Amino acid sequence: MPRHARLDAPGTLHHIMIRGIEGTPLFRDDQDREDFLSRIEQLVKKTGTRILAWALMDTHVHLLLFSGQQGIPKFMRCLLTGYAICYNRKHKRSGHLFQNRYKSIVCEEEVYLRELVRYIHLNPLRATKVGSVEELNRYCWSGHSAVLGKVRNEWQEVGYVLRLFSKQRRKAVAAYLRFIEEGKDQGRRPELVGGGLIRSMGGWSQVLSLRGRDEIPEHDARILGSGDFVADMLREAEGKLRRQLHLGERAGVIERIIHEACAKEGVSEQELRKGGRGRKISRVRARVAYELHQEGVPLAEIARHVGVCTSAVVKAISNVGFGKEK
Repeated sequence: MPRHARLDAPGTLHHIMIRGIEGTPLFRDDQDREDFLSRIEQLVKKTGTRILAWALMDTHVHLLLFSGQQGIPKFMRCLLTGYAICYNRKHKRSGHLFQNRYKSIVCEEEVYLRELVRYIHLNPLRATKVGSVEELNRYCWSGHSAVLGKVRNEWQEVGYVLRLFSKQRRKAVAAYLRFIEEGKDQGRRPELVGGGLIRSMGGWSQVLSLRGRDEIPEHDARILGSGDFVADMLREAEGKLRRQLHLGERAGVIERIIHEACAKEGVSEQELRKGGRGRKISRVRARVAYELHQEGVPLAEIARHVGVCTSAVVKAISNVGFGKEK
């Protein structure tokens, strides 16, 4: 089956899971963990990605983040590629380090943000990396200790998380810690990491409650949220896909018009694109600009393809329109 496209837009809340290939440990020592976190810090500054919660486990990683202006693909590509190269070099290994693509789930913030922060930060306790919440409070390989103020991570959105509990920091920390304590015995939460309808509906109990109904709410394995939220995300993704297809079609039109005009006059496409000034090239450029404008291609985009400034494109189009260029 073909892979689903990523659902993303700047500011989208994602729960991301990264796994080592075939159970390969992603971190063999604290130096590896520090390297991974250092890369996150650098990329947060470069991309505007906002990290809300995280946990580094032996064979996998959890991240809860708001994507930046460039989206999560660039952030994750830079993070994972750079780390894998360094890891392989250090540990004298070769081949893939990470299992397939990282898993990203778009999440409905109002409903699930607090639950996801707790779920992710309790990972070390569930995996018995620590024996109690008191030990977790001092554990430095998840974002929990930073929320409590025990560790300082400038790149972590501690303030944003605390404001979910109170506007006053001291009360917020106390409320957050109570929230963590209340969830310590919940165990694994399949509705937060599972798939399809289970994830969208928030668990098996809600899914089973639909028995006998004719209508099933909108659901998608890439989304954690209510039926309305899922439907909104899918509509947005469909619109984005249509825009991408439109851009692809437009690129094909541009290439065809340039190729046909240059072939007809016997001039080089490369010379045209680089702004060649010969009389014949200028005549072809004017004709190409005019035809692209008729196809609805923006002036700035035409200018990029024919190697001149926008004002020159406007002049060329005007000349053709008034019959000065034939």
